[in-house]
Amino acid sequence: MTSHFQLVGSLLRPNDLKTYKEAIEKRDDIHYPFYSDFEGYQETEDRAIQAAIADQKAHGIDILTDGEASKSMWHLDFVWGLDGIERYIADHGYTFKDHDGGQFETRKDIGIRITKPLSAKNHHFIAIYKRVKELAGDDQTKLTIWGPAHAYTELAIFDQLAGPDQVYPDNESLKAGLIAAYQEFLDQYKAAGGSIIQFDDCLWELFDESNPDSFFAAGNDNLADLADEFIAINNAVVDYGHRIGLTIWTHNCRGNYESRSASGGTYAAIAKKFLGDQHYDRFFLEWDDERAGDLEALESLKDKDAEVVLGLLSSKTNSLDDETRVLALLDQASRIIPKERLYLSHQCGFASCDSGNELTQEQEWAKIDQGKAIADAYWNN
Repeated sequence: MTSHFQLVGSLLRPNDLKTYKEAIEKRDDIHYPFYSDFEGYQETEDRAIQAAIADQKAHGIDILTDGEASKSMWHLDFVWGLDGIERYIADHGYTFKDHDGGQFETRKDIGIRITKPLSAKNHHFIAIYKRVKELAGDDQTKLTIWGPAHAYTELAIFDQLAGPDQVYPDNESLKAGLIAAYQEFLDQYKAAGGSIIQFDDCLWELFDESNPDSFFAAGNDNLADLADEFIAINNAVVDYGHRIGLTIWTHNCRGNYESRSASGGTYAAIAKKFLGDQHYDRFFLEWDDERAGDLEALESLKDKDAEVVLGLLSSKTNSLDDETRVLALLDQASRIIPKERLYLSHQCGFASCDSGNELTQEQEWAKIDQGKAIADAYWNN
């Protein structure tokens, strides 16, 4: 029987792997997947993947990932693996909220250049996935990658990597090239035996005009058109995946870096478009605190066949979660969405980037065990 407790994807990395990852972070003279640049790295990564699979099985997780041990960051590793992408160390990192309310800057190796038309042919994630599938045996598996619209937004809008003197002369041609690369990747994933793929992103809440952290919502007269463009990009890839027989999920959060978040914004403000209009089969959503607003946003999924994973637990804390709160919200959600279409998870993974959140592996698995126990009891009643 399928468990109604789900892992978003990432798990804390072992220290020997983190030593390599820290070295990678400081160098821009290497190219993904870095295996030839660091003696022993690939073997260390593989041991971490083996351990992640074994731990998930031991704790009763029934849809397995590599724990994202193969990644340095939840999103950029996918585009670093595309032919036509060059990685470099930028002048600044991403801005997150620090624990004291001030600003916190992430690692800086986030620079991206497009050097030729994009292609996903021979993407190293396929070899990693084959290894995960081998280790998983008869258990189900999934692969998590960067959502296409979020990738487009960063490449085209934030980094402005299209123009007259660039590989892609305008955003429309960059968009078409990126969508084609994603579709090419899905073909390879399907051929490797993949059936479930999860697109992760954290931009939806930036379309909430009341979000004080949004850097393009306030005063943007074209916000609705931009949202429709964002959704159309995702749906173009999702629909293609469905045509070739894949199940496609999405995970949305407000940033997760060393137990810090990047943004506010509620689902209520964007539910009609980003929940109602996107074609995903399952939505992993974030409700571990008040930032996401109330659960009424689920009304936009009420009449769809999509499943919903409620991120009511926190991967950012080192203590167990408030079970009474979780059960009350599960009851509330089940009055909107049929209980059999609901699942429980933490709001995000435990290590969206390889540095990981501020807890130990022992605390991580205690929190996972708690979540699974809550879900098993709730759905078996």
